[in-house]
Amino acid sequence: MKFTKPQSLKDIADIIGCSYVGASDFPVYGMNEIHVVTEGDIVFVDHPKYYDKALQSAATIVLINKEVACPEGKALLISDDPFRDFNKLTKHFRPFLSANVSISDSTVIGEGTVVQPNCFIGNNVSIGKNCILHANVSIYDNCVIGDNVIIQAGTILGADAFYYKKREEGFDQLLSGGRVVIADNVGIGALCTIDKGVTGDTTIGAGTKIDNQVHVGHDTIIGKKCLIAAQTGIAGCVVIEDEVTLWGQVGTTSGITIGAKAVILGQTGVTKSVEGGKSYFGTPIEESREKLKQLANIKRLPELLKKS
Repeated sequence: MKFTKPQSLKDIADIIGCSYVGASDFPVYGMNEIHVVTEGDIVFVDHPKYYDKALQSAATIVLINKEVACPEGKALLISDDPFRDFNKLTKHFRPFLSANVSISDSTVIGEGTVVQPNCFIGNNVSIGKNCILHANVSIYDNCVIGDNVIIQAGTILGADAFYYKKREEGFDQLLSGGRVVIADNVGIGALCTIDKGVTGDTTIGAGTKIDNQVHVGHDTIIGKKCLIAAQTGIAGCVVIEDEVTLWGQVGTTSGITIGAKAVILGQTGVTKSVEGGKSYFGTPIEESREKLKQLANIKRLPELLKKS
């Protein structure tokens, strides 16, 4: 998430009430999670296991809960609770805006687009030309939808990420300030849920078609011309490259990559990254030919035991 105008290190420290290491006018351009940070971004870290990764990341401002040596060319924000203070920054720069109309006045809708009854479209949404939003579609704030997109009834774009920190009193939610971005010629089935990024974008590439009752987690990137069948669940921060096919009831873990033109057969659990151009099946996932051989051999076990 980039700020609408640059901030200084001191400005940010004042917002969250913490000390800092670095020049007071050190420039801050945005905030992001570690997998999508760029120069000028804030990243937060609150566990020693990830200190080095955060300090060595592309982020130039690190919100951290320990006084450490500041890498050259970077700045630190020293906080007793970086998770809490990252949420404070999200509230400050991307606050929740309540709605009192079904379609916000700030929404931009392209020529030829049809919005069926009972749709909700939030603040600062952009919808392209010749789209169809069927009844009861909900589009949360800041979503971007391209041209020739069809969204079937009951689908929700832009709900919060499923991202929590466990505390003694319960689970503390990491607030979501990102977006959902849908490219041209995408088809989305009925009752799908596509969560916005925590600070970045959840993206669906041009020409991809999604069946009914599919869930796409936060910050996931789906490439061009993919096919995703019903009841598939895609976790957060997954990269699905171009022309991938996911058949029904596939489930994935977070943070993995599925290579271009891979085919994942139904009810497979994608527990790790897989190469493109191959067919996969099973849980844990394996190439489908090998997995099906194993299943055939299991059926032969009684026969083999008799022979032994």
